[in-house]
Amino acid sequence: MSAHVATKRVFLDDIWPDLEGGISQLISNLNAGFPRKRWMELYTHVYNYCTTSRPNSNRKIGSQISGANFVGEELYNRLCDFLKKHMLLLSKEAEQKQDDALLTYYTKEWERFTTAMRYINHIFEYLNRHWIKRESDDGKKEVFDVENLALVIWKDNLFQQQKKRLTAALLALIKKERNGEQINTHLVKVCIQGYVDLGINKDKIREKTLDVYKQTFEDDFISDTEAYYVAESTHFIDTNPVSEYMKKVEQRMAEEQRRIQQYLHPSTERELVEKCDRVLIEKHIDTMRGDFQKMLSDDKTEDLTRIFKLLSRIPRGLDPLRATFEKHVTQIGRTAIQNIVKTAFKDPVQYVEQILNVYKKYGALVTNSFKNDTGFVASLDKACRSFINDNAVCKLAKSPSKSPELLARFTDGLLKKSAKNPEEQEMEQLLNDVMTVFKYIEDKDVFQTFYSKMLAKRLIHGSSASEDLEGVMIGKLKSACGYEYTSKLQRMFTDMTVSREMLDKFKSFCEEQSGGSGNLGHDFNVLVLATGSWPLQPPSTNFATPKELAPAESLFVKFYQGQHSGRKLNWLHQLSKGEVKMIFGRKYLLAASTYQMGVLLQFNQYDKMTFEELQIGTQLTENVLKLTLQSLLKTKVLKKDPPEGKNEEDIVIEKDHTFEVNPMFRSKRQKVNINIPVRAQVEQEDKATQATIAEDRRYQIQAAIVRIMKMRKTLQHGALMSEVIAQLQTRFQPKVPVIKKCIDQLIEKEYLERLDGQKDMYSYVA
Repeated sequence: MSAHVATKRVFLDDIWPDLEGGISQLISNLNAGFPRKRWMELYTHVYNYCTTSRPNSNRKIGSQISGANFVGEELYNRLCDFLKKHMLLLSKEAEQKQDDALLTYYTKEWERFTTAMRYINHIFEYLNRHWIKRESDDGKKEVFDVENLALVIWKDNLFQQQKKRLTAALLALIKKERNGEQINTHLVKVCIQGYVDLGINKDKIREKTLDVYKQTFEDDFISDTEAYYVAESTHFIDTNPVSEYMKKVEQRMAEEQRRIQQYLHPSTERELVEKCDRVLIEKHIDTMRGDFQKMLSDDKTEDLTRIFKLLSRIPRGLDPLRATFEKHVTQIGRTAIQNIVKTAFKDPVQYVEQILNVYKKYGALVTNSFKNDTGFVASLDKACRSFINDNAVCKLAKSPSKSPELLARFTDGLLKKSAKNPEEQEMEQLLNDVMTVFKYIEDKDVFQTFYSKMLAKRLIHGSSASEDLEGVMIGKLKSACGYEYTSKLQRMFTDMTVSREMLDKFKSFCEEQSGGSGNLGHDFNVLVLATGSWPLQPPSTNFATPKELAPAESLFVKFYQGQHSGRKLNWLHQLSKGEVKMIFGRKYLLAASTYQMGVLLQFNQYDKMTFEELQIGTQLTENVLKLTLQSLLKTKVLKKDPPEGKNEEDIVIEKDHTFEVNPMFRSKRQKVNINIPVRAQVEQEDKATQATIAEDRRYQIQAAIVRIMKMRKTLQHGALMSEVIAQLQTRFQPKVPVIKKCIDQLIEKEYLERLDGQKDMYSYVA
């Protein structure tokens, strides 16, 4: 059973007057309000018209139609005509207005129209969903939903006629703002957003484009911006200092960023910023760069921060600045060392602190002003490496090795026991400072040699401030240079532990030998150190152990050989020390070297002794005995005949001079350290150390050559030199003549051979 309900036909002419009146009211006076009942009446008109069945002569015979026969073309066309007429009225009114008045009128009508059309779109929703959708699905390009239809009609019938005048008015308003005038930014924002909203793709209505915005506004805006800033920047930089110009550029850049946020479309940002960069910075880059050196010289931190920030916006804009910075820091570093060269040559503290002052000053500049830019970090590194390894102190010493030596002495001063030792936190920072300078040292092997010798003395003499700090420092060196660099240093600590355990066993052994008393007549402590781990040279002289010490020495040899058969002990008396009681009116306890003890104990038997007698009694070589006597004369423990002049630095000792204990020796302290090396002794030690370094380098160069040739089998001379330098440059900078000499030595030893008939070619001999 089926029922058919007849519906009354609705004609457009019957409903249009009411529809038109409602639409007019919405467009012209929406703010007055629009009752919901009235809205429903208009919606019902559209619905009834669209759902009315009517004959369709175009429909093919036999086609099936389900549901109502939806119509709407006539209604759609009526709406189009109405909107076009409305645009005509608005356009005529707009023609009467200029500049700000035109913008005010246009934005007011635009806001009114687009708001109203959102309501009208809902009234025509049924038309949108059915007839318009069907027409669009069938491929008709000129049919749009009502809201987009309104934009198309606005664009074609109002905007196209007014766009040049609108854009000119917008640009004039923006120029006023750039000139410092207050403007209505809301006006600009609404107008520009209108440009964006009108970017309708008629072929793909759902896809918005920025063509209207870019072609009608953005292109002209960018051109206007360029012209404005070209004129302003040229005039400003000609009449103001560079520092003021950079402030002006920063101000202008910030203003343009605010414009982007306030009323420009985000897509404009990239092109606008690039244009400002080119006009305000790149165009005047040479002028700004020309002032960079003066900024550095005058410590203009704010200006340096500003120029970095600005020029970093330009590709490769900072490159010349980095080169200038490197040259400046190098010069400042060398000048700083030159100013203290006479004292710093012998004062490691002053030398290292001067280096750190330069580094910290410009390191802070790189961190704060240059934002740790990798290029400036590299420039600072190159500059520090340059002036640390090549400065007035190095020239005075005629060797770049002076820097690592002084750094090692500075570190030795930090790690030695002293009343001036800083707190642990401060010490940690000071050790970090040492590693900062160490990083730039080229001859790291020189530092290693001096450091290991000084560490050995600290451990042997018990003068280390803290074993924990010693461990921290070795850990830092290990992190910087690897295990091999510090392996011997770590084994030195192991030897110290083993020696302490051995000393306890020796004391037990002494008690057994003496029937429980363990009394040797004096304290006797021994360190047994492995030859391969310690940077210690055998003594350069014979030495007759004083009879007071000989029994203890013999007893320890007996004990040690019982513990380790087959091992040989070599006594390093030049590093030994002890305490001697001296009584002249009052008692003194003299802290002396073993050689000094050997000399002083001779005077238990004789009041006066000649140089030759002392040499026979101690068995010391002439040179060592002279150095020992000089130290005793300098500390006034002994006196000689003939007496020395006032210049105590150059104490002359001849074989016929006689010596005796100075009865006038006085000191405010009961315990007096007389183990103070004289200048000649220090110089001899330094020469021996430098010789050790040169020898070690030859071995390392030869080892590197053998490693390379073993792998390559045959290699050209230049390539071999390059590979050797590359392998060794982390430890030291090998000199070309030394490498050549090492190659010749290896050829003599038959590790290498020259290939016949091939120039400068070497072959590895297995």
